[in-house]
Amino acid sequence: MIYLLLVVAFLIGVHFLFNYNEKAVLLRKIPGLKDSFIIGNALEILYPPVKLFELGRKIANEHNGIYRFWSFPYGAINIYNPEDIEVILSNMEYHQKSLIYNFLKPWLQDGLLLSYGEKWQNRRKILTPAFHFNILRRYYVSLQENTNRLVETLNKTLDTEIDLIPVMSECTLKSICESAMGTRLSDESNDKQYKNAIYELGHLIVQRFVRVYLFADFFFNLSPLGKKQKKSLSVIHNFTRKVIKDRKKLIIDNGISLVNEMGEKDDYESEIMYGKKKKTAMLDLLILAEQEGLIDNAGIKEEVDTFMFEGHDTTASGLTYCLMLLANYPEIQDNIIMELKEIFGDTKRATRIEDLNAMRYLDRCIKESLRLYPPVPFISRQINEEVQLSNYTVPAGTVCNIYIYDLHRRENLFPNPSVFDPDRFLPGNVAKRHCYAYIPFSAGPRNCIGQKFAMMQMKLVVSTLLRNFKLLPVTSCSDLKFQADIVLRNSEPVYVKFEKRESVI
Repeated sequence: MIYLLLVVAFLIGVHFLFNYNEKAVLLRKIPGLKDSFIIGNALEILYPPVKLFELGRKIANEHNGIYRFWSFPYGAINIYNPEDIEVILSNMEYHQKSLIYNFLKPWLQDGLLLSYGEKWQNRRKILTPAFHFNILRRYYVSLQENTNRLVETLNKTLDTEIDLIPVMSECTLKSICESAMGTRLSDESNDKQYKNAIYELGHLIVQRFVRVYLFADFFFNLSPLGKKQKKSLSVIHNFTRKVIKDRKKLIIDNGISLVNEMGEKDDYESEIMYGKKKKTAMLDLLILAEQEGLIDNAGIKEEVDTFMFEGHDTTASGLTYCLMLLANYPEIQDNIIMELKEIFGDTKRATRIEDLNAMRYLDRCIKESLRLYPPVPFISRQINEEVQLSNYTVPAGTVCNIYIYDLHRRENLFPNPSVFDPDRFLPGNVAKRHCYAYIPFSAGPRNCIGQKFAMMQMKLVVSTLLRNFKLLPVTSCSDLKFQADIVLRNSEPVYVKFEKRESVI
């Protein structure tokens, strides 16, 4: 009996130690999940990926923009109201990414996505010119060529159900590879290995993300998943190193001046007048920065790998759900066609970058699709200083998860939130909303540096496909079953049929 009492006393002591320390007391004042003895909320999230995503939405509906998670020593605050989000995203004190992003560390190291503090500020300063409009013009050539190849691919599969996910992923991967590295991926052995390794690594990160027991590096590295990751990383990093080495050699052997290559707007326009199609890769700007002593070779590799990760999967996700929505809303698809006819008339000319600015209705459609299905459904920050959110005190050392998916579906911000309505993004309607009510590319100082590039690619791809094909529905919005993931990913294929338009615009 005495031993039983000692065990009970010990367990009660552990419970109080875990759940009544200063941090726990502050966090548990915030509404949240049901607490269990000793382990807090740990059992509440042990679900398969699809069920876990559904649970997240259920919990969000039961609270009003904020709830907490606690299981010693891990504490998290989950927010999806614009006022609290503004506090976190607008303040550089809270710009450090949380431990969830450590899963990407073996691949991306200290690239722009994962770095913070002075290193992040220096890298952002170096990379910002790579997304100036005059440089985006140079990337446009590669985007256009890959979009044309996509049309050729789809022409071979007319009137059949096409899974958009792999098709869009292939297109965006090739586009970002040319834009970031200046290298065109082919079906040759080394290129194919690289493509497969990219896809495999993304899959492995998801598998780790939904297995709590693999969060610790020690256990993950010993697991079969860890060994597969090591193999994929070797392929990816070797490919990146070779591309950087070859690009530097090309520049030296040909005596290319990178200052001129990244030159002024007038130079670019004169090239267009004489029919030249000049391409620039982000890698060129990084090599120029290295020549000026602003970055080293390892830093170049980090940033190239980062843009390969950020630039293909998220854009592919955005394109997938946008095309699926347009297939399911034929009247909106017809409205886009009317706009495209106003721009192109009866001509079949190629889309110029200036044409994209005239696609105002299409722009609203894409923005609305990103509201309904944000490619990055949540972002996460580390709170290193105490902060007030929704009149609650959030202690230092807490993770702050910002649920963009739930923010975008708040009834008070977007009435009838599940309805696809591009008019939500008419200027007058946008002006009425909180400036942090819509954040598909994050917001504040650490917003997505590549958002103009992503929108440019999405407008080009969607408009080109609609000029050539009529989209017919197969998968509907109600068929979608998302899974817990870093990127918004459906658990099943997303199908659409492509029917040749009678007269190509």
